[in-house]
Amino acid sequence: MHDFAYADFESASQAVLRALRQRLGYGLWMVTRTLKDDWIVLYAEDSCYGVPSGSVMRWSDSMCSRMVLGQGPNFAPHADHIEVYRTAPVTQQLPIKAYIGLPLTDVSGQLFGTLCAIDPQPQQPLSQQDESLVQLLAGLLNTLLRLELQASESARAAELAQMEALTDPMTQLFNRRGWEQLLRAEQARCHRYGHSAAVLAIDLDGLKDVNDRLGHRAGDELILRAADALRQAARVSDVVARLGGDEFAILSVESDAQDADALIRRLQRTLEDKQVLASIGVSVKTPQLSLQTCCELADQQMYDNKRWRRQQLHAVLERTGPAL
Repeated sequence: MHDFAYADFESASQAVLRALRQRLGYGLWMVTRTLKDDWIVLYAEDSCYGVPSGSVMRWSDSMCSRMVLGQGPNFAPHADHIEVYRTAPVTQQLPIKAYIGLPLTDVSGQLFGTLCAIDPQPQQPLSQQDESLVQLLAGLLNTLLRLELQASESARAAELAQMEALTDPMTQLFNRRGWEQLLRAEQARCHRYGHSAAVLAIDLDGLKDVNDRLGHRAGDELILRAADALRQAARVSDVVARLGGDEFAILSVESDAQDADALIRRLQRTLEDKQVLASIGVSVKTPQLSLQTCCELADQQMYDNKRWRRQQLHAVLERTGPAL
């Protein structure tokens, strides 16, 4: 007796890809994700191309980008007979003579990715029943995807609420333990759905000097101003944490490089408004990078930024020293 229950979108996608390849042939079946101009292979059933899950190609190069615009059909057993498919740049990378593609959309109806197939040889046209089968399976995957994305948003909100006990008592930001738990949870979502994310590492400049010269109360006030600046710059869905004395971090969920740049600009403005000096590092997740690796890269960039700021300060002091 077979168990046809699937725990999630990932296992259902893999089962659908296997079933479609067994029934219809085609050398490569994929469930993909689009992020700006990245076309990410979430799951693949491949017998001839050597395209593994996690591969990233240019969305604008793909046949799927033309399909979702209505420029080409969903079913093209002789793709080289259709100009928009024959001239797609992906054909310079992979030999493609047959194509199938259907869009997958998110909860808001925006494009999430595609269910698609390609083959290096022309194929026989599918029967009406087989076309209907592919459309049915794509629709079922789309329904499951939307339900999971909705559940994922609810889970993320619930995680944030449950983590209230794991907060820094001074700033009411998440502490290191809370940060690490939320980071692991977001990494799982990134892996499953191909989400992007950005990590910012922030380190206050001169906290020790403030404590030494003005006392720990002044140092505490500086920390609180910094926490307020981070909270104002981040979005509601982002994770803001105080990892230690003068160390802070932001996990900006479902953010790409452009979103991260905008966050840094907001953060720099709010820090300036609060009269807080800080060094900042950033790393944007790609399919090849884990969020933990992003944390390490952001830390390194932050330390490089701090070193550069110190060098600039010393240079200014050297120039102005004799005039004092």
